[in-house]
Amino acid sequence: ITNCLNFGNPERPDIMGQFVGCLEGMNAACIALDYPVISGNVSLYNETNGTGIHPTPAIGGVGLIDDYRQAAHIALDRPHLDVFLIGHRSGHLGCSIFLRDILGASELGPPPPVDLARERQHGDFVRACIADGLSQIVHDISDGGLLVALAEMCLAGDCGIELSMSGDHGFWFGEDQGGYILALDPQNSDAFKMRAQEASLPISLLGQSAGKQLTFDDGVSISIESLRSGHEGWMPRYMGAAEA
Repeated sequence: ITNCLNFGNPERPDIMGQFVGCLEGMNAACIALDYPVISGNVSLYNETNGTGIHPTPAIGGVGLIDDYRQAAHIALDRPHLDVFLIGHRSGHLGCSIFLRDILGASELGPPPPVDLARERQHGDFVRACIADGLSQIVHDISDGGLLVALAEMCLAGDCGIELSMSGDHGFWFGEDQGGYILALDPQNSDAFKMRAQEASLPISLLGQSAGKQLTFDDGVSISIESLRSGHEGWMPRYMGAAEA
């Protein structure tokens, strides 16, 4: 990995505490994930009128693949694929996009907890499934939660999904860590489920890819066209309004 650590005035004890905590967290993560730090820089005294920025460590990582043809992608690119959720969802909405943008909450609460051992287990499991040819369609669950990740997969492959699971706002938009979505041919599903059981790893069948809509188990749906308009059309509309 490489990093850029952006903080306020380190002469203030609380800011220095943020900086130290960040370094300790990075150290623990890099050891647990066997991820060396090869470069980085630090930007301090970032503040306006005496108020420091939020602690902002920016981290980028690069990995190597022996055979580029085995590289996975996020595009849900054809129908009749089984779509599985890997990992448990507790519905953690603290510090989430949903809480900030949909509910307009000023108090964002604590970030989701991170279990580094689980992160390593889930990552190793997913990479093994890709390497062994069970699936090449995989997406991590991060900003926006599970439903946003599914929408991104539908947009990337121009294929919809019929969901067979139901859940509350926390389930769909919570930003719990260590979660993945994996799509595979039904003929590989039994082998995948057996492998997950042997690894004591929680999985759930979310649904199947189909059509041109993202459809919930109660029949409510949104078309990929509408998703694309909202996702890709915002900037042109915003710039047009700005010009007006």
